[in-house]
Order: sequence, then structure tokens, then C-alpha cells
Amino acid sequence: MADKVSHDIIEKWLKAWSLSREISPPERYQSGFKVNVGEENQKVRYVFPELNDDYIELSKLIDESWIYLKVCASPDSVKNVVPQRWEIQPAGYMMSCFGPMNSLDNYYLPEGYQLEYEKYNSTSVVKIMTDKSEQASIGRVVIVDDLAVYDRIITEANHRRKGLAAFLMKELEKIALSNTISNNFLVATEQGKMLYESMGWELYSPYTSIVIPPNTIV
Repeated sequence: MADKVSHDIIEKWLKAWSLSREISPPERYQSGFKVNVGEENQKVRYVFPELNDDYIELSKLIDESWIYLKVCASPDSVKNVVPQRWEIQPAGYMMSCFGPMNSLDNYYLPEGYQLEYEKYNSTSVVKIMTDKSEQASIGRVVIVDDLAVYDRIITEANHRRKGLAAFLMKELEKIALSNTISNNFLVATEQGKMLYESMGWELYSPYTSIVIPPNTIV
């Protein structure tokens, strides 16, 4: 895990996150960033590379639902410094792989599946489809400067435990390598973290999100 989270890497990751979703790029906000997401259940997100006074003061000012505060810190450290109206979300993990992922030797595309590719702005999409045109797995890689950001890696429940996600990641990596990029970054869930670790990824930083649920008494 990095001794100190790089402000530059977080900014590149957040730019990629925004490009992947085709929304406005992040804006600087004090020592962090602000993204106007514009979704019903996520109006705005603020992201801070560290737990500091800017983050804590903002948590005291906001009393509106569906505005997310995100920070590179553990859930316990966040819980102790923000007002009780905030709800801690499931743990996230910023992960990096600054170099090639583990070998493809054990990864293969099972019979009955095929690959499809799409691209928009600087986002490349890889899909694994069944021979009945059903989407089994999908993921994106976005190139921002010298960083390849992997985003929205999803395998449908009835297609899991077949190695599809690992194969998908290696296909996405090929796109990054074709752009001479070998610095890889993503945010994982608890479930995804195990897969990425098996492929040579390492924990970069814990990543905690909080939000005020609707109808919360302030």
C-alpha cells in the first residue's frame, strides 16, 4: 500500500471515472475534487485523497441526501469524525498494478462465449457475450495520460466462477499495453478485491464513501 496517496493519481482516476460515464470532468474543490454526477441517487460526489479538515468541515455543512463524500481512508477513521447523519457505505479498495498483470496461462474463454468491442471518447469497452447474444461480462478501460483506469467490471451472476472476469481483465490490459501504458488502477469491492489480488494487483488505499440517506432527521 502506498505510504501517501498521490493527488495526481486520484485526479487521473476521477477524470477516467467521469469519462467512462460521459459526465462533466472533476473540478478542484479545496484539497479534493467535486464531480457533478447528476443522477437521482447520486447528485454530486466529493473525493479527497486524505482525511483532513476540508473533508470534515464539508461533512458538517452538507445536510442534503444523495451527495457522496469519498476519501482515501478507512471506514473506522471516517466514522469517528463525521456527524451521525452520514451513513457509511460498503468498503471500497483503491488498487494498483504498476506493471503487467499475472500471466494469461490460466485464463481462457470458455466454449460458448465470444468477445465484442466498443469505444467512445477515450473509453474502450470489452464485452463477453454468449452464443445467444446474452451479455455475460463487461468492463471498461480509460486511458488518462500515463494511467489505465479499469471501470465497471461486471459479470452477471449466472456466468460467474467460469474465469470470465479474469479473462476480461486481460483483454482490457491488452488495450492499455497497445497504448504503451502499464500503470493500472481501479476501485474494487470486497468481492472484486480477491480477484484482482490473484492477478497481481495490490491495495493502494482503503476508500470510504458516506452519504445521508433520504428522510434522515438532521
